Amino acid sequence: MTKSELIDRITAQNPHLTLKDVERVVSVIFNSISSALVNGDRIEFRGFGTFSVRTRSARIAKNPRTGAQVKVEERKIPHFKCGKTLFDELNKK
Repeated sequence: MTKSELIDRITAQNPHLTLKDVERVVSVIFNSISSALVNGDRIEFRGFGTFSVRTRSARIAKNPRTGAQVKVEERKIPHFKCGKTLFDELNKK
């Protein structure tokens, strides 16, 4: 699902809200999540999951085309861990 599809779905389910209001709310939520991750914070939505930042240490990698060794710098990577409610919903029998 894309951001625009999410906005369309929310607008369809809530006809009393305008498209611009829904776009603004979705943008504020995504921007808040991004800002929190940049600041190193952890975001938790109970029942849905947790967003956090993990650090991948520096390492020596191999270029698959040439076989040459390449130094890869330390990186920060966003991480999502599924909540129990979502996990159970995905794995219904």
